[in-house]
Amino acid sequence: MSLAVQIRQPGGPEELRLVDVAVGEPGPGEIRIRHRAIGLNFIDVYHRTGLYPLSLPATIGMEAAGVVEAVGEGVTHLAPGDRAAYASQPPGAYCEARVMPARCVCKLPDAISFETGAAMMLKGLTAQYLLKRTLPVEGLQPGDHVLFHAAAGGVGLIATQWARALGLSLIATAGSDAKCQLALDNGAAHAINYAQEDFAARVKEITGGKGVKVVYDSVGKDTWDKSLDCLRPFGLMASFGNASGPVPPFAPGVLGGKGSLYVTRQTLFTHIATREATQAMADDLFAVVASGRVLIHIAQRYPLAEVQQAHRDLEARKTTGSTILTL
Repeated sequence: MSLAVQIRQPGGPEELRLVDVAVGEPGPGEIRIRHRAIGLNFIDVYHRTGLYPLSLPATIGMEAAGVVEAVGEGVTHLAPGDRAAYASQPPGAYCEARVMPARCVCKLPDAISFETGAAMMLKGLTAQYLLKRTLPVEGLQPGDHVLFHAAAGGVGLIATQWARALGLSLIATAGSDAKCQLALDNGAAHAINYAQEDFAARVKEITGGKGVKVVYDSVGKDTWDKSLDCLRPFGLMASFGNASGPVPPFAPGVLGGKGSLYVTRQTLFTHIATREATQAMADDLFAVVASGRVLIHIAQRYPLAEVQQAHRDLEARKTTGSTILTL
């Protein structure tokens, strides 16, 4: 048996309930893993509220680290006793132990702790595909300006450090002066408090009127229109979340008038659809973390039993960096 956090219907944090569930043996292509730490992400909120619907009842959670207990037929990259971490479909990480597909589970290097592994897989792999795979048509070169919204969050603090390592001039936005300072401390070249400033006007000022090559946006509705105004001709609007709500429909003709812009809606799980792609991206993430060029900031820890409060704080934007659930 295992303790797990389930929802029986979409709703607020009060729908998150601790229950006992049976954990069986792994089938072909599966493993059983016992968690040591679990990552908290905004996609968990989307699953809880029903924005991203699940078959109910459902255990939510997309990211964790622990020890492999058993492997099913055909699994060759993992063995019982291995330290491992993952960001993976289907949801189900909010638990003590689970059986799950092995494809997106990676061995965790000894130099990286379970807590760090749980805090960095979904967020770090997201930063990896954004900065390395989601690129404007003209590419990115050292010195180029990019705009990154919610830069004091889990993905943002990884991305600011990684962008600095790549030589990019990252312009961060956040909702308070303290969060802006946190982004600057982690490698952002500039930071804009979008609760007090017109970030589009400030971006044009920073870039001498040219705009940025790419905007990375997980905020959605509240930042969309002005983000388009931040782009230079042929720039890329890369949406990868909607913390403020879904982006409303817009006329494609707007993109032409603003400089023949490109728009894409990215999701991590397209990028990690194969074992080979997952491992390549994870190896890149492990290397940059092990080198010290990217530090994983775990700013909040909640016992699994306090998951409702963790969700309340996340939605209220009271958190910075990464958050984990402890066991």
